[in-house]
Amino acid sequence: MQILGRAAVALLAATTFASLSACSPPEKKSESNSSGAATATSAAGFGGMDALVAAAKKEGQLNVIALPPDWANYGEIIKAFGDKYGIKVNSAQPDGSSQDEINAANQLKGQAGAPDVFDLGGAVASANTAMFAPYQVATFADIPANLKDANGAWVNDYGGYMSIGYDSAKVPAPAAMADLLKPEYKGKVALNGDPTQAGAAFSGVMMASLGTGGSADDIAPGVDFFGKLKKAGNFLPVDPTSATVESGQTPVVIDWDYLNVAQGAKLKGKLDWKTVVPANAVLGSYYVQAINKDAPHPAAARLWEEFLYSDEGQNLWLSGGARPVRADAMQKAGTIDATAFAALPKAEGTPVFLTDEQTTKAKDYLAANWQKAIG
Repeated sequence: MQILGRAAVALLAATTFASLSACSPPEKKSESNSSGAATATSAAGFGGMDALVAAAKKEGQLNVIALPPDWANYGEIIKAFGDKYGIKVNSAQPDGSSQDEINAANQLKGQAGAPDVFDLGGAVASANTAMFAPYQVATFADIPANLKDANGAWVNDYGGYMSIGYDSAKVPAPAAMADLLKPEYKGKVALNGDPTQAGAAFSGVMMASLGTGGSADDIAPGVDFFGKLKKAGNFLPVDPTSATVESGQTPVVIDWDYLNVAQGAKLKGKLDWKTVVPANAVLGSYYVQAINKDAPHPAAARLWEEFLYSDEGQNLWLSGGARPVRADAMQKAGTIDATAFAALPKAEGTPVFLTDEQTTKAKDYLAANWQKAIG
């Protein structure tokens, strides 16, 4: 389970990026920018997929950043891409945040080590669209209009729902948020981080709000819920990690479902870690893909996006417990990994996706009221 890594991207402050630039002089960008790849808005516009593959292979490298190998199956995705096309993938700062990605692109602009592509939380993506190159992958039409920029400058890729992960040997299965107030959960419920700083924790409070009479426009009931959880002695002020879960210190963890599912897979045979999406509290979120408009390997960057949005790439995310953005279209076409899809935690009710305005309003409320509720 990545704690305060990718899950914190929406709210964490920036940190200094140095790993790509240390101990080496600045390098110039690849000459392949002159090939037209840097301005191609689709594979067809570049001369077809074969031409794009050839150009990407000529570049020979791809720079990615802030992609933990055990986050949504990125380790396997990176390996599969590299093996398929014979392209070396340079993965920098795997536990970095979305803001780290933007910082790196700005600090290393014009250098060969700059990120070619971004994988961002929505808030950071929306604040930096001027840095993105518009590109429409071959499967662009499969992606719902509300989950992409019309020109392909940014596109949602994979995501999930907020969930409750729990050690079934230590606590009963919770069906709704209110269950966590019961005596059986005393001293056992952990939230992944500080919701005024970490994206996963913020979403956990919003999930609590949805499950206790609040709405996307009103996070107050969620804050009140955690106040009650603290008063009941059930709230555990410990940031959960794989180690705390395995040791039994944090037997209940509020986090994204794909991270809780991955935790269960990792500890299979050691403990029976299960994941549930609470009834009528289905809060969803997608990450965002974008190409750096100053990518040093523009053809490889575009080929990477084609791979991610192909059936193969989408199913690899699915294998990691994440929900691919093309899932509906792939279901209809019969190309989705049916076993992996059926294994996802079930969710009842219509998923809620926050707008930027709703997120900002909720963040402001949290900043003013969270410590008063749980202090």
